[in-house]
Amino acid sequence: VTAGQLRERGNALFQAGQHAEALAAYTRALSLCQAEPERAVLHRNRAACHLKLEDYAKAEADASKAIEADGRDMKALFRRSQALQKLGRLDQAVSDLQRCVSLEPKNKAFQEALRALGSSMHEKMKTMSCTDSKVEQMFQILLDPQEKDTDKKQKAAQNLIVLAREEAGAEKIFQSDGVRLLTQLLDTAKADLMLAALRTLVGLCSGHRSRSMAILTELGSSRLSAVLGVEHEQVSLAACNLLHVMFDSLKEGMQKDFRGKEGAVVLDSSKEQKVLIKDLLELLPLEGASAHGRDNALNLLIKVVPRKSPKDINNSMSLWVIDQGLKKILEVGSTVCGAPGSLAVTENSRMSASVLLSKLYEDLKCDAERENFHRLCEDYVRSWFEGQELSGKLRAIQTVSCLLQGPSEAGNRVLELEGIMDSILSLCASVREAHQLVAVEALIHAADKAKRASFITANGVSLLKEIYKHSERDSIRIRALVGLCKLGSAGGTDFSMKQFAEGSTLKLAKQCRKWLCNEAIDAGTRRWAVEGLAYLTFDADVKEEFVEDKAAMQAMFQLTKSEDRSVLYAVASTLVNCTNSYDHEEPDPQMLELAKYAKQHIPEQHPKDKPDFVKRRVQKLLTAGVVSALACVVKSENPALTNACRELISRVFLALVAEAEDRGGVVAQGGGKALIPLSLEGTEVGQTKAAQALAKITITSNPEMAFPGERIYEVVRPLVSLLHLQRSGLENFEGLMALTNLAGISEQLRQKILKERAVPMIEGYMFEEHELIRLAATECMCNMAMSKEVQELFLAEGSDRLKLMVLYSGEEDEKLRRAASGTLAMLTSLHPPICKRIPQVTVHWLEILQALLLSPSVELQHRGAVVVMNMMAAAREVAEQLIASEMLEILSVLAKDRDKPRVARAAQESLARAVEYGLIEPNPRQE
Repeated sequence: VTAGQLRERGNALFQAGQHAEALAAYTRALSLCQAEPERAVLHRNRAACHLKLEDYAKAEADASKAIEADGRDMKALFRRSQALQKLGRLDQAVSDLQRCVSLEPKNKAFQEALRALGSSMHEKMKTMSCTDSKVEQMFQILLDPQEKDTDKKQKAAQNLIVLAREEAGAEKIFQSDGVRLLTQLLDTAKADLMLAALRTLVGLCSGHRSRSMAILTELGSSRLSAVLGVEHEQVSLAACNLLHVMFDSLKEGMQKDFRGKEGAVVLDSSKEQKVLIKDLLELLPLEGASAHGRDNALNLLIKVVPRKSPKDINNSMSLWVIDQGLKKILEVGSTVCGAPGSLAVTENSRMSASVLLSKLYEDLKCDAERENFHRLCEDYVRSWFEGQELSGKLRAIQTVSCLLQGPSEAGNRVLELEGIMDSILSLCASVREAHQLVAVEALIHAADKAKRASFITANGVSLLKEIYKHSERDSIRIRALVGLCKLGSAGGTDFSMKQFAEGSTLKLAKQCRKWLCNEAIDAGTRRWAVEGLAYLTFDADVKEEFVEDKAAMQAMFQLTKSEDRSVLYAVASTLVNCTNSYDHEEPDPQMLELAKYAKQHIPEQHPKDKPDFVKRRVQKLLTAGVVSALACVVKSENPALTNACRELISRVFLALVAEAEDRGGVVAQGGGKALIPLSLEGTEVGQTKAAQALAKITITSNPEMAFPGERIYEVVRPLVSLLHLQRSGLENFEGLMALTNLAGISEQLRQKILKERAVPMIEGYMFEEHELIRLAATECMCNMAMSKEVQELFLAEGSDRLKLMVLYSGEEDEKLRRAASGTLAMLTSLHPPICKRIPQVTVHWLEILQALLLSPSVELQHRGAVVVMNMMAAAREVAEQLIASEMLEILSVLAKDRDKPRVARAAQESLARAVEYGLIEPNPRQE
């Protein structure tokens, strides 16, 4: 084929409206063509194709190449002007059009285009000048000390924020000396003006690395961290949001493609990130910083320092933070509230410090890095404990509590330092409430670990009982009670291992519920009652009593909305226990017999943990409003919502949707929306549990109602994750069923499933031995076959996809035959070339089709008749093969069957096609 022939073919395709195919022909012609004039024509033609395909940058490039060869090529000039106009470069577009008019002054199309473009430029200039004046006017209103109209100032601030959210507006503010003016707003120290400045800066920095760098240089990271530490809570939060956006822009946000600004891109921003992080770390122990500012700094460090994925091998930022700032983080974790000279902290500060420490520890990759972490922690604790007065020892014990709640390995190491445990036990008997609180809490956290629990059972139980019985302060008694709860639940769900006397756990639980419902007690103290229930609810008797106490359940749900979010894990643990949603395997009967013979301990299930009891407890929780409470928890951005906590919530949701009749209620109360983020972030187990819950909802509900709008597309990825080989058979099956429902809704959803690379996995499960999984995969493929990309796969060279589908249409399993023959009917209808391929894939194709037509099932008969009808219509040679067999006789019988009108119509259509081909004679007596 010559370049000239390819060009002619391209011209024909372009005229027929097949622009992509025309482009391919011109491109191939270019590869064969050497003559410069002919190449210029091909470039000009390619520019026309790009314009039709709306790829304006490529249209401009091709037109420019044509103009390089011939500067008087009017078609190329005109096409380039069209491309430039779409790219927003109106001045260059005008220049090209003016050249066209000068070359051909009488061309009305050129004149009209130039006139229209002139009007567009005038409007743009008018808008730009208007925007310039508006920006200037807004800043004047905001910075004018004489302006007393509050509404006017608020409106100006809001307009500035809205303008900054649009790229053109953000660039205009930036170019109009906006950063200096916004700095002046920050320096006014007025909350409303500071908020306006910070929120506008967020718009300027979002997704724009070079602007973020310039703003950071002008403002200075120390100024931003100072704003973060102010007393005004909203201003501190807005500063935290700005810093987070800056981090994202510096770390991941790539410079948008703006012509002429590429040189401003800064490739390495690690230095600036470290400067920001250093200032955040400096803020933590700063005496003048506000409690909210300290919390926001910790939350920001949690988000930006650790690696996002273990696949990222670079953990240098975490190592740097540990070396530079571990002791500063521990300063917050060791703060004793109310002590002279202590830092200002909130109820969440120590939990946030624990979470950050835990994240940093998890980010370490080798023993040497972990050993360094341990050494730094031990040095810090010793610095407060050894040779210090009582206040120093309290700081040391508080540090131990912080570490035990975070990186527990580091906590256990410091707990073993000489004198620490003895000091904890002795301070538990202190007459001063603040000292006793610190010591009892440390004892409770120490009891979490089995090797410590045995030591504390021997040394601390009697002490905790004494405190619980005789202390006059509820804040102390409730903590002592939690310690007893932890020790009393050491046997977990094992009914045969009870630490305390019969009925003791019920008495403890009753007291916990009493304190939980007492609103006179502050939320920070009441959350310890939930801590106690989190351990006591291992006992099925306690679970049963708890779900009967609606007031206690609702009080617990209400606590999740309080300022102290450290209660979240305890609430989630309690709900996991009540719903029995932890993993438990049925023991092998043979192993049980062996264990009995060897006189080994055998765990026993409580009679009230049987499925009927669990189902009733789930119903009680649903009635009490558990779904709304959990949905609110998931929606809140808080460090207390750790990955472990998210996993527990996912387990609870999976238990709540176990029964099909409950799923509609769960969705109505926000459960479906909450499950999406749970399925995309957290531990692998947690994500899988959430994805399985989504699958259950998608199988039995209308997905478009359960996940309205764009949310339905977010469900696809979690469902595809259930198809991975390491998932269980049930998870595979439910994932396939859910995807089948989604694939049947729209082409957009099928494209989303294709984009997630699910098709190869679906195909893999079509070979599965388990008949239900094989059936689900085949049904899913049937719906996916409506996509053209999937239809093409069945024609791919060397593929057995079509053969498998034909063979499955002849299987004994009727449901599998129905799914496979339905897929064949779909494929042959939508993609006729498949009809010609069917006779080539297997020698049994005819008998399989005949068996479908002779099936007692009307559905199978109809599917078979449609396949035959499509094959007859596809090609005469295929029709000859069909008519030469017993198919003619079968079709003749079916065509007269008035009891099956759909089958009869398809058979009649096939016979009519055979008559048209001249393969059979028409029957004059037939109507």
